[in-house]
Amino acid sequence: MSSRNVMSRLLVLSSVGFGGYLTGTYLERKRLTIASDYINTGKAAESFCSKPGLPIFGTVSAATPIPADSPPSAMVNVSRVGQIMKYGFPGLDNVRSFDDYVLSYDRRTRVAHWVFEHLTPATVKHNDAVDRAKCDFKPDESIHPFFRSLNTDYKGSGFDRGHLAAAGNHRMEQKHCDQTFYLTNMAPQVGVGFNRDKWNDLERYVRKLTKQYPNVYCCTGPLYLPRREDDGKLYVKYQVIGSNNVAVPTHFYKVIVMETSDGKLEMESYVLPNQKIDNGTPITMFQVPPETVERAAGLLFFDKLARNKLAKINGKKV
Repeated sequence: MSSRNVMSRLLVLSSVGFGGYLTGTYLERKRLTIASDYINTGKAAESFCSKPGLPIFGTVSAATPIPADSPPSAMVNVSRVGQIMKYGFPGLDNVRSFDDYVLSYDRRTRVAHWVFEHLTPATVKHNDAVDRAKCDFKPDESIHPFFRSLNTDYKGSGFDRGHLAAAGNHRMEQKHCDQTFYLTNMAPQVGVGFNRDKWNDLERYVRKLTKQYPNVYCCTGPLYLPRREDDGKLYVKYQVIGSNNVAVPTHFYKVIVMETSDGKLEMESYVLPNQKIDNGTPITMFQVPPETVERAAGLLFFDKLARNKLAKINGKKV
């Protein structure tokens, strides 16, 4: 092969390589510019498209396996999840979707991180066909046995199996009420003075909101808050119960968003200590700024909503 042919081939290869480098550099700069616009302005460039607020990661699973030969029911469940989680997911760790509520399960504490519900006048309306007495507390077999809580963990502990998604919020069908009795939806709660009293008052208050608002979105979960001990230092300490070491939360929260009939949005947030509370204490005494709950829980609630777009927070105009 002549030296002229060798030089010609080298020039061709160099041109191809240099052209590829320039193309790659241009595309990378364009990608970074788009990403920078997205981060700095909070608005995606035209090449970004909005994705539905549904769980897509490997930690997400259905609470009840859906047979491959029944796509209609699967689509109904996915559609309901979209309704419940309309304003975003607080997190995507071990998400379980039931027929009428969604939760994220903490395998370490054996208690949910959060439970999300969408309440309407129809879902909370009294229904003679739905009987809570027919429901049984049962382990959630979608959870690996290593991380599952059992009824024996609660037996003799002195704590109630306290609902996070309240049974009274799910009255459209018997199976909706049944599914609130999975132990993934339970947390150890003080019985007299809390679960059966003040916490129940808050649950009834949330249901009552559906008389004023056509759509109510409620997120409920546990908190493990620090407390100052005798040595002056702050410690996060909580009891565990049963052979599976189910954590006893120090507090519980509810963060609620209400849609008005004319499309306005209001928010309320509450934190209650997991202890006996005097019946005379009004629920409003436990209202806290939503960001206080978010910092304590390590979660962002209703992150698709800009707070300055809310008409009210805890009853006060924004």
